[in-house]
Amino acid sequence: MDIRNPSPALYNEDLAPAKERNWGPFSIFNVWTSDVHSLWGYYLAASLFLLCGSFTNFLIAIGLSSLVIYALMNLIGYAGEKTGVPYPVLARASFGIWGANLAALVRAVVACFWYGAQTAAASGAMVALLIRNPDLLAYHQIVHFLGHSGLEVICYVVIWALQLLIIQRGMETVRKFQDWAGPAVWIAMLVLAVGLTVKAGGFSFDHGIPMDLLVEKTKDAGVSGEPGSFWALMAVGATWITYFAALYLNFCDFSRYAKDKDAVRKGNLWGLPVNLIAFSLVAGVTTIAAFKVYGEVLLHPEQISAKFDSWVLALIAALTFAVATLGINVVANFVSAAFDISNVFPKSISFKKGGFIAAGIALVLYPFAPWEGNAAHFVNAIGSVMGPLLGIILVDYYLVARGNINVQALYEEHGEYRYEGGWNLNALIATGVGALFSTILPTFTQLLPSWWGTYGWFFGVLIGGATYWIMATVRPRRAP
Repeated sequence: MDIRNPSPALYNEDLAPAKERNWGPFSIFNVWTSDVHSLWGYYLAASLFLLCGSFTNFLIAIGLSSLVIYALMNLIGYAGEKTGVPYPVLARASFGIWGANLAALVRAVVACFWYGAQTAAASGAMVALLIRNPDLLAYHQIVHFLGHSGLEVICYVVIWALQLLIIQRGMETVRKFQDWAGPAVWIAMLVLAVGLTVKAGGFSFDHGIPMDLLVEKTKDAGVSGEPGSFWALMAVGATWITYFAALYLNFCDFSRYAKDKDAVRKGNLWGLPVNLIAFSLVAGVTTIAAFKVYGEVLLHPEQISAKFDSWVLALIAALTFAVATLGINVVANFVSAAFDISNVFPKSISFKKGGFIAAGIALVLYPFAPWEGNAAHFVNAIGSVMGPLLGIILVDYYLVARGNINVQALYEEHGEYRYEGGWNLNALIATGVGALFSTILPTFTQLLPSWWGTYGWFFGVLIGGATYWIMATVRPRRAP
């Protein structure tokens, strides 16, 4: 739809409702192949595999949680398809025309952290390849600055810069990139899994990893009970669901380009439960085979490829893993941060400029590397921040507004979504209450049990959403 006389402080062409909606199920599917098939996704899946204690437990935990992910993505995806607007603009309906900047900046900051984490993972794959050369290995071991080896810094900057090239021509370029990158990564992952399985003498559901080794590898996961226990499986499901916390918010950045609701549903079906279970299966098979072949628990695919005898195979593996991670960074982090930052200053910051700012922040974060350490801890800590935002947006869209959004008013300073001076007090209070229990108390105090942080995102969604529903009942929205 065309927006009539929008406020310059709320509008630019990138934030306007999508005019070309030509993404079919395959393009939506490839949003998820680009998002899931990354080094970080593999690392997390392999780490959770150890917590499950058995292959069967792993498939059950990942399978059930993937269905939850599918349902949540449909909820936010339908909103994007119906309105045609990106996440920060959709957030104006629940947070107010200026309050949406708070929701957008929280998502943008999280995107910057993930941008750095994924870039570091991709650069790690390149380092694993390059240190096969004796001279580069010596350089890697001797030269250090910014808290990393000189070779790591160089590879990080190169990968960081390559990502900027993909986004130069806008969202259609992103779609074309993900349409070939996702399937290419699948082929490489299957070759890796099949090759290792053959070398291991075949596949068995009995992974053969001793329990004492599983306990040792998972001791820092913050999960009560040994691998394979009920609480360990609950933690696996919770962490897998929380891994997608950022995209629950901004999947509408992509579904807004869908042809219709059916394209969103079909693309999500194949891209989420089907694709997630298949990818996790490959990660589990590869982990088992690598243990049988090398006698080690190798959670990073670049660690496996580094052991290849063939330089050519190692090169293909490293390049494929790097491309996969470029895909997820562009899809999950660059696009979101670009829209979110542009939403704050639409007159002066375009989609591209917003993305460059996010990339710059990720570059500044690199010396501190907050993403290094336990995978589950990082996922849950980052995810918990966004739980209240999702709860509020879903409650407002489906329960308060009943799916009826005045798209024109999303771009008007004095329209339906101005609330109290541009801020919806109900949403602010709900965000504060939700964040208190999802992030602040479990992270900065000892008042809550140690396991609480694993489920922080869930508490944020439920408490933030319930608080907003109560506030909307007590203080209903006034007509302008």
